[in-house]
Amino acid sequence: MQLLKSMENKTPHFSETAPSMPHILVVDDEPDIRDLLQEILEDEGYKVETAENGETARQAYRQHQPNLILLDIWMPDVDGITLLKEWTENGNLSVPVIMMSGHGTVETAVEATRLGAFDFIEKPLSLAKLLLTVEQALSSDKTLHTSAAYTQGVVVNEPVGRSPTMQRLREQIKRIAEHDSWVLLNGEAGSGIKVAAYYLHTSSLHNKKSFIEANLSSLSYEKNPEEFVGIKSGTTISTGLLDKAQGGTLFLRNIDESDETTQSFLLSLLQTGFFQHIGDSSKIPFKARIICSTHKDLEMLVEENKFRKDLFYLINVVSLHIPALREHREDIPDLLNFYTNLLVEQENLPYRHFSLAAQNRLRNYEWLGNIRELTNLVQHLLITATGNEIELKEVTSAIEQKGKITVSGESISVAYDLPLREARELFERNYLIHQLKKTDGSISKVAKLIGMERTHLYRKLRALGIDPKTLIIENT
Repeated sequence: MQLLKSMENKTPHFSETAPSMPHILVVDDEPDIRDLLQEILEDEGYKVETAENGETARQAYRQHQPNLILLDIWMPDVDGITLLKEWTENGNLSVPVIMMSGHGTVETAVEATRLGAFDFIEKPLSLAKLLLTVEQALSSDKTLHTSAAYTQGVVVNEPVGRSPTMQRLREQIKRIAEHDSWVLLNGEAGSGIKVAAYYLHTSSLHNKKSFIEANLSSLSYEKNPEEFVGIKSGTTISTGLLDKAQGGTLFLRNIDESDETTQSFLLSLLQTGFFQHIGDSSKIPFKARIICSTHKDLEMLVEENKFRKDLFYLINVVSLHIPALREHREDIPDLLNFYTNLLVEQENLPYRHFSLAAQNRLRNYEWLGNIRELTNLVQHLLITATGNEIELKEVTSAIEQKGKITVSGESISVAYDLPLREARELFERNYLIHQLKKTDGSISKVAKLIGMERTHLYRKLRALGIDPKTLIIENT
């Protein structure tokens, strides 16, 4: 059976994804489907276990307690509906279940939903539908992770830090939470934008309802309108993002990556306050807070005709900058302590504390990957360090092991553990800072060195949040 178009069937080894990531159990009697689903989900960073029938699914669920189950309906020993009913009637179902079938009917979908399934998806699966449904299920009210933002494999309730910068950020978020205005969050990759968005949700009157997240770099209204607005077929409604976010918060990540059709749809939604299910002419009031996020300068994208001006002005009612880690370095000792305790508690890692020399070294580290990079480093050191105290030499070794390339004889860090787009942005920022320091902040010299028009260079620096004047001051 074909599962996903334009993808090869491959048979990967059992998941070796970092234990901190959500654990998904895939139950399907067809090995090709199990293997392909495992490969796709592992590529997204999830830990995946597979089961070929109902009995092995029962054992896997009892022994490993996954965070999510993808359950096929038709299996040789026991069908998925019966297994779902067994779990719910015994009171053992504490995680969301997504049902899958290549022979689904409306009646089957209704029955699965009645029994407590989070959603029902048909084969061959749409990759966008699969990943979106998985992401929504993991952040739904039926799983532990609704009580906090799930970031880099650990649960975080709010922005961490006692510095004036972070105290001010939390105070700003709380003030914004008192109103229902649309909010635009901006900041560098890994700086904690999702945590800030979730803290805004939990600090608001919407905190009893759902926090629904959508990544617009991979989701398009033109290609998958049903993911946004849902479909009505007869008396049955397959809900979309807007239905699930009703009364709560809809978090639209990477709004700068949205295509023209998606931007037009969002503009209409914000202007009218209504949407319609596909196959139904009834207008449904949309009542949820919208939070958007971007790593880029949206105003510059508007000037370059890469983003709709009217949509920009609508979503930019309130704009909030999430500071990079280098903007609050004094919080690094607290952050090290916080993530150490969190990883020890949530991932059952051995407790170790950082020596004063190790902390000082990390306070002076560049942190191109921000909080995300710090979390990864703490996890790495808790696993690999040998004593109760993490010493300077271990920190230095861990830093030196990180990816580096050489530019003009000087090593520049490369964030290999980030998604390609974010890693590219971080490298560009690091690369341009290096060139500016080498030329004492001369834009014309840098433009000539790297082969870029000065106008384009100015725009690039602005988009990456680089101020050449600040760099000159730091170097003097």
